[in-house]
Order: sequence, then structure tokens, then C-alpha cells
Amino acid sequence: MPKMESECGFEAPEINSYGHSFRDYDAESERQKSVEEFYRLQHINQTCEYVKRMREEYGKLDKIKMSIWECCELLNNVVDDSDPDLDEPQTEHLLQTAEAIRKDYPNEDWLHLTGLIHDLGKVLLLPEFGELPQWAVVGDTFPLGCAFDESIVHHKYFEDNPDSKNPAYTTKNGIYQEGCGLENVVMSWGHDDYMYLVAKENRTTLPSAALFIIRYHSFYPLHKAGAYTHLMNEEDVENLKWLNIFK
Repeated sequence: MPKMESECGFEAPEINSYGHSFRDYDAESERQKSVEEFYRLQHINQTCEYVKRMREEYGKLDKIKMSIWECCELLNNVVDDSDPDLDEPQTEHLLQTAEAIRKDYPNEDWLHLTGLIHDLGKVLLLPEFGELPQWAVVGDTFPLGCAFDESIVHHKYFEDNPDSKNPAYTTKNGIYQEGCGLENVVMSWGHDDYMYLVAKENRTTLPSAALFIIRYHSFYPLHKAGAYTHLMNEEDVENLKWLNIFK
């Protein structure tokens, strides 16, 4: 995998082609109300103990066996309640992502593939994969086992999360050491972490940057707000450059 030539991170646009802001969680609409309710449930229920149970269960990879394209087609049955912007079919989103990356980075075939498969973990919403609730599959992700950063969308709902009552989890570093590396940090459970487990346990030949993108592409507090960088190691810093291009 080639090194990044630029030391600068890619700045994602704040306005889409129709003149509307991306990820506008404050606009008044019925859609926004449902998105806020989604995050209320997510912030209350995502705990260290919950993630441990989910990783143990889904790390077995014993749900079903299928090809990548069969999995892509399944995603057309998925609706993401957490996204205030995305109304297109999930498969269309995957293809558009892969094609946009291929146009800008024609020689990085691993990055094209990463764009195609990054959201496949959303199949967790379907009966074949346990039909988990939306708050356990989609939405922005964040670390557990340390303080919830205020950059996390709808942060106020963390006050009802059981981990907020555990003193070991409420400091900046929490149960971690500075520079420990994000691989050693417990992330909220969802499609990102599931697809990361699927790729890793199946001995993927994709580079570490691809696994980083898959696991952290919904980690907006990191790549949008710059939070939690104190937990990163040198490999994370390099891989974040590719994630900033991806996003």
C-alpha cells in the first residue's frame, strides 16, 4: 500500500450538490425527530458490557455464508434510521462510493473494494443476521470505557447510560492509556465493528488502512471533530489519512 503524499487531511464538504448541509441534525422535520429518538436509544443502550456480548456472539461468524454481491443485494431491504440525509437504496450508495473513489484514485484497487463493502455490516438489521435494533447497527460510533466526548451528536442522552455512573469510565483516558492504539479501544457495537470482524476473522488480504476505514468510518467524533486522538498510535495516524480521503 503506497504512502500518502500529502500530510494534509481531506476536508469533507459541508454542502451537498443540492445546496443542503450534510448531517444537519438540528433542522426541524419529522425525519430529524426520528433521528434524535434513534440517538437517544443508542446512547442509553450502548455499554461496555453490551459490546462484549455482541462481539462474543457475532465473532463466531456462524449466521450465514454468502458472496459479497449477494450481501450487497440484501442491503436493498435495509433502511438506516440514523442518517438525516441518505434516502437512496443502500446498494446504490455502495456502488456510488466505490465508483467515486475509483475515479479519484484509479490505482488504489484496495480502496475501491473497501468503498464497496464498508457498509455491508448493516445486514445485522435483517432476520437472517438476528434482526438487531437500529441503535445496535447504524449511527455514529464512539469509544466506550472512557468519557463520552461532547462532540458526539445528541450527547445529552448519555446521562442515562449506565457506564456514565461508573467512575472508571468517566475520565478522559478511562480504562485506557494514552497512545494505546484504537485497535485496543472498545467501540460502540454496529455494522462497522461487525464488518471489521468478518474481514479480520476471514484473514482478509486488504491492508490495515482498509480495516481502519471499515471499523471507523462512522467514528465522526474522531474524523470530523478531532476527538479521541490521544488514544491513537502511529499506525492510526497514518491510517486516518486514508479515512479522511474516504469520507
